Amino acid sequence: MCGRARCSLRADDIPRACHRIGAAARTVDMERYRPSYNVSPGAYLPVVRREDGGNGESYAIHCMRWGLIPSFTNKNEKPDFYRMFNARSESVGEKASFRRLLPKSRCLVAVEGFYEWKKDGTKKQPYYIHFKDDRPLVFAALYDSWKNSEGEILYTFTILTTSASSALQWLHDRMPVILGDKGAVDTWLNDSPSSKIDTVLKPYENSELVWYPVTPAMGKTSFNGPECIKEIKLKEDDRSSISKFFIKKEIKEEPTSRLERSTCETVGKEDPPERVKQLPESQDKTVVSPFITSEDLDFKSSIYKPSLDEEPKNKAKRDREELLAGSDASTDENKQLHSGRAKKANLTSGDDQQRTLFSYFGRK
Repeated sequence: MCGRARCSLRADDIPRACHRIGAAARTVDMERYRPSYNVSPGAYLPVVRREDGGNGESYAIHCMRWGLIPSFTNKNEKPDFYRMFNARSESVGEKASFRRLLPKSRCLVAVEGFYEWKKDGTKKQPYYIHFKDDRPLVFAALYDSWKNSEGEILYTFTILTTSASSALQWLHDRMPVILGDKGAVDTWLNDSPSSKIDTVLKPYENSELVWYPVTPAMGKTSFNGPECIKEIKLKEDDRSSISKFFIKKEIKEEPTSRLERSTCETVGKEDPPERVKQLPESQDKTVVSPFITSEDLDFKSSIYKPSLDEEPKNKAKRDREELLAGSDASTDENKQLHSGRAKKANLTSGDDQQRTLFSYFGRK
């Protein structure tokens, strides 16, 4: 497919680009031609065609509008230049709009390059395609004339397309038919049989074609100028550059992380450093962490904590105190019991002396 092109050639550069040097040429309506970096269907472009009734050597440089309007179109109909701005070369011999034009209405279109869009989801990125040495590209085309309701005769043309070359299949499945040398140009422009012109309606496989991304702003037909063909850097390249930066950074920091891991492992396996060895060892044989400060040690040392040897003694002491407390309580109870009996005995006998059991039974 070819829907945008760059044609900023001068009028006298057209014959040279189409290998028509030295041949007689006539110009038609060339005052309508406006060089442009962003040509779209409906614009006027120089077209090289054979002169009517000529001997095959004479030709004309005729300025026509891009977008074929067949001669049988209703004269009251508004022309639609986007309807037939391309024609599939594989079917031009079958469709009525193009089949009748093949014998006598072949022409050449010279441009400096063309644009194609790469679809990426909902986004489209334009690319500018041209020859590596910046020489003009020559496209195979067909032209026709149509008379409107006012009697004005309008000459229009369509560019033939073919399947994309192997190098451009990633970008689009179609490309214009490029006539890369004088032999291909002569075959198409001269009165050659259909069987012979099929040999030039092929994808252009030479490695001379190059391309690069350009600004999406040129998608607007009003955008024009050298900015249309200025190469840009895609955002994908920016993202890849950023990812490469982070990858390099991670690789650079990897030895440090390994060193930290090995240091941690060494601290866990090897003896503590001298600074840790010099720290006072607690009485309960607990390991002093190398990360505890001297203030923490002072605070901990101020808190009394019995040692392993003191714990059994303290326990025995507590048991003895509890036993003594229990015996004291029993003594108090016994005293109260004896005092009660003594009072009863005093009331009965009236004696001041306290009598014992032996004396009581002995008296009996």
